[in-house]
Amino acid sequence: MATPDFILALRKKIGHDPLWLVGVTAYVEDGAGRVLLGRRADTGEWALVYGINEPGEEPAATVVREVREETGVDVVPTDLVRVKAARELTVYANGDQTQYLDLMFTCRLAEGGCSEPRVADDESLAVGWFSLDELPEPLAASTRERFAALLAWREAGTSRALFSLG
Repeated sequence: MATPDFILALRKKIGHDPLWLVGVTAYVEDGAGRVLLGRRADTGEWALVYGINEPGEEPAATVVREVREETGVDVVPTDLVRVKAARELTVYANGDQTQYLDLMFTCRLAEGGCSEPRVADDESLAVGWFSLDELPEPLAASTRERFAALLAWREAGTSRALFSLG
């Protein structure tokens, strides 16, 4: 999986110093209530689709792009579930340090678009639809945490996003 050009350009200037990035997560359900997951090439774990917002790109457009790039599925974002800043730095094998602000969206399938998932890039080993009571393993801890956030959001009523205050 290629590092976006804008990050490579920033890294030339800041080296491995911490870099603040906006990311998005897509919770996509089909008509049967199954969730779209991909098995990540970097960890081997199953996870929700997520990715990095490009400079100037609307976050909802990032969701659409990332889901299409990773799974071939066409979606429409419907709701902002959560806005959450990572407390810890992520340190990559090459020494790069990053911290993320994650915007989690629910999505529905786009009318007339592709709904059959397929491995569409080098970020995924496999993709598919899964019932919430029959999730594949190993499931990423971050995806389990995001499922819990989605449940809390639904219990709170889907009219507002969840915000962390500390």
